[in-house]
Amino acid sequence: MKKVTAFFGLSLMLVMIVSFCTIGKEKIEWLSFARMQEAYAKNPKPIIVDVYTGWCGWCKVMDKETYGNEKVAAYINEKYYAVKFDAETQEGIEWRGKKYGYNAQYKINELALYLLNGQLSYPTTVFLVTPDAKPAPLAGYLKPKEIESPLRFFGDGFYKTKNFPEYLKGFSASW
Repeated sequence: MKKVTAFFGLSLMLVMIVSFCTIGKEKIEWLSFARMQEAYAKNPKPIIVDVYTGWCGWCKVMDKETYGNEKVAAYINEKYYAVKFDAETQEGIEWRGKKYGYNAQYKINELALYLLNGQLSYPTTVFLVTPDAKPAPLAGYLKPKEIESPLRFFGDGFYKTKNFPEYLKGFSASW
């Protein structure tokens, strides 16, 4: 009886371990602003910033369902530098030679105010073609099929020759 109980206990533990493993699943390589700026200096490519807060439920859903999607993650890792940024961080952040601190009045980091053009909404996905480009924030929860077109617009360089509405006319989703 002890052997049967031990066998089932071991089997249950093995099933639990395997169910929580993400072996082989593509994950986004999130960088800090400092690491992203170092990488960008060596090899320029577009930047995507996930602006979130710890209390935001939709931010957590987007992490799991959108950024956890293998196609989305693989594409972002290939074409972008990805930064995950807690808008409420009190830590000072240096961006493009300027130091951004915590704004106690708004209870937000001033870099979030800049990136979101003052429109505080979470989650917000911010696209930057270069570090000194005007931020292009896209507010709200985005499913994988909804984030594909803006990802490809900036990631594949279509922004250089078309505006987004023109691009969408010929866009065909594949995710």
